[in-house]
Amino acid sequence: MERDEIRARAVERCRERGIPIPTLEEQRHPERIPGSIREAVRGVDPQAVDPLNLYRITWHNDPETGGFGPVNALELPPELTGVEARIVGLVGRHFPTGSHKVGAAFGCLVPRLVHGDFDPTTQVAVWPSTGNYCRGGAFDSVLLGCRAVAILPEEMSRERFRWLEEIGAEVIATPGCESNVKEIFDKCWELRETRPEVVIFNQFDEFGNYLWHWAVTGPAVEEWLAANAGPSGRFTGWVGATGSGGTLAAGDHLKARFPGSIIAAAEALQCPTLLLNGFGGHRIEGIGDKHVPWIHNVRNTDLVVAIDDEATMSLLRLFNEPVGREVLVERGVPEATVARLGDLGISSICNVLAAIKTARYFGLGPDDILVTSFTDSVEMYRTRLAEMEAERGPYDELRAHIDFERWVLGTTTDHLRELTFSERRRLHNLKYFTWVEQQGRSVEELEALWSPSFWKDLTDTVPEWDEAIRRFNADTGVVEKLVRGGGAA
Repeated sequence: MERDEIRARAVERCRERGIPIPTLEEQRHPERIPGSIREAVRGVDPQAVDPLNLYRITWHNDPETGGFGPVNALELPPELTGVEARIVGLVGRHFPTGSHKVGAAFGCLVPRLVHGDFDPTTQVAVWPSTGNYCRGGAFDSVLLGCRAVAILPEEMSRERFRWLEEIGAEVIATPGCESNVKEIFDKCWELRETRPEVVIFNQFDEFGNYLWHWAVTGPAVEEWLAANAGPSGRFTGWVGATGSGGTLAAGDHLKARFPGSIIAAAEALQCPTLLLNGFGGHRIEGIGDKHVPWIHNVRNTDLVVAIDDEATMSLLRLFNEPVGREVLVERGVPEATVARLGDLGISSICNVLAAIKTARYFGLGPDDILVTSFTDSVEMYRTRLAEMEAERGPYDELRAHIDFERWVLGTTTDHLRELTFSERRRLHNLKYFTWVEQQGRSVEELEALWSPSFWKDLTDTVPEWDEAIRRFNADTGVVEKLVRGGGAA
């Protein structure tokens, strides 16, 4: 009965605030959103905290029209990457909050909301993160009128903290940098013990994160391939930073659709957890390390690639400083590509370098297509550019040529490992030390994750999500009112 009562309160809150919940099908195929709602979305600022922007949790946002269009993606030419293989990134900057992590937050929150497992009228949503995920969670929380707590390391970019403060989230800065994830988990335990009203939405162990990417990001890649691969192009693999393990689910989806394709997991060389069971601090914001995420289907991962964080920081300057862009054009990179390099934040650059390493290792040719995600854009890192200028001086032409030669064209296959079966099992076993010893999971649960049938059973639950969302919307009446009223809630 309590669950039904909680769901009833959530229904009433969404009815009061005019909050429609899009289905995963609508996020995959925005053309299936009712026409009046699609038209209403056009009139809303894409970054506004407006319930209609929930429909913009999709890879299909058209920044020119405010509506929807083809999958947002950027293909990088060989003049930039130095390899023959086609490297493509899905572009995340056009999501609300400027990052696709709002989709992961949606995937963690909505199943609980529509099933009566989260009460927005009494409970506090806690979003542990290394940056963008807690921003997505705070966005969703504000829409629901519930309190949000964002937890992130104190050394993350100032832009993240400013955004969270402006939206009204309670912000908790934990010690350390990007790789200090345990400190975030420790703070979650403290909150559980001292604030009984909190609900922890931990992206590192919430399967909603995995399932959102499996159900939305993976199909977006398929759609892009169908429209752009051409008669000889073939999907060869998905490259993703380990992070929370969420985006790697897109690789699981794609590997099932394209047998023989690979999944490459990237991490920072300064914290080579998967590569060497290593540890350390690094500057690639958004790919937290020192543990193996619970939701990472390690058995399906083929390759581990470590990227030097100095490469990502140097290329952030090369891609965004005027003189760097001039040098790239001079070196033959098309101006249209150079103009869009601001679509790549630090972790996006890491993904590109990992894709280049993967292409070199496998000797991929012009028919091979590697796809990755560009999680966020340079807009989250303007202060990092200013800091580097203060520390290193103005960026000049010589430095730009050196960075391009050393960090892009000079990319080699060092710090890379193709995983054997036993090595995958080793990585799986590393989960024990975080999740069983520290986070209260059982050995039986851990062993279940090693079975392919676990992941098949998990993804089979996706259709039920949409059914539950439709029932919830029917109870709130918001979608019906939007359709009947021509988009006005």
